[in-house]
Amino acid sequence: MPSNASDLRIAVMRLARRLRTERASDTLTPSQLAVLATLMREGPMCPGDLAGAERVQPPSMTRILNSLQAAGMVTKTRHPEDGRQVLYAATGDGEQLVTRDRERRDNWLSHRLQELTEDERATLQAAMPILNRLALG
Repeated sequence: MPSNASDLRIAVMRLARRLRTERASDTLTPSQLAVLATLMREGPMCPGDLAGAERVQPPSMTRILNSLQAAGMVTKTRHPEDGRQVLYAATGDGEQLVTRDRERRDNWLSHRLQELTEDERATLQAAMPILNRLALG
């Protein structure tokens, strides 16, 4: 079984690396893009919750958010219920950047999938819930 795990790890890492090279913009780091994507999905969040969601330390999240705010990709507002907290939200520019990034990578992958046989595409379709379960576990 170890070689199967190793083979799967290598294949997934290679695909992830290849998808990273298809990014629409190199102006933001993968961490910055991930934070913007989380804000798009979850809505406004405080830095601590974002740090937990992205599995980074709060000081790292503060640096990411400061750089995104300086680039005009996020806005910061006071928390409506707790004046000691602030909430960050993606701006329209931030959302557009993430959307373009996703579209570019999706287009690349779509073209690559078309090169596969119908059976190969069906196998990948069947494997998606399993891969998602592994990623979340």
